[in-house]
Amino acid sequence: MNKTFLMGRLVRDPEVRYAQNASSSAIARFSMTVPRKFKKKGEPDSDFFNYVCFGKVAEFVEKYIKKGTKIIVTGRTENNNYTNKDGQMVYGMKVVVEKIEFAESKHKDAEEGRRRMIHRKPQKLITSI
Repeated sequence: MNKTFLMGRLVRDPEVRYAQNASSSAIARFSMTVPRKFKKKGEPDSDFFNYVCFGKVAEFVEKYIKKGTKIIVTGRTENNNYTNKDGQMVYGMKVVVEKIEFAESKHKDAEEGRRRMIHRKPQKLITSI
């Protein structure tokens, strides 16, 4: 069974295109950073993965997902190997997305902003007459 579940944040806005055929279905591509649970000294704190999705999922991405959005992706991994112009084999991997869920509230940023305001030191109000 090939099933992948990953949670992270988009590193840039998704790229969405429409196929030039009768169905003209949407195709979305994006990259996401996924933090590592266990970190070893000298190793990266997170991994970066490339994603692709089609149809209604891609339309959802186009409408609601942007850089910085924290999401949970369900899908399958596929090889993304190719031979470059120098004749060398380049090995890669991509995740074909089947389902996307938001991993945090839409208003989380606003809530964090309010919390920061609450914890600020009060400033003197200066009034002149």
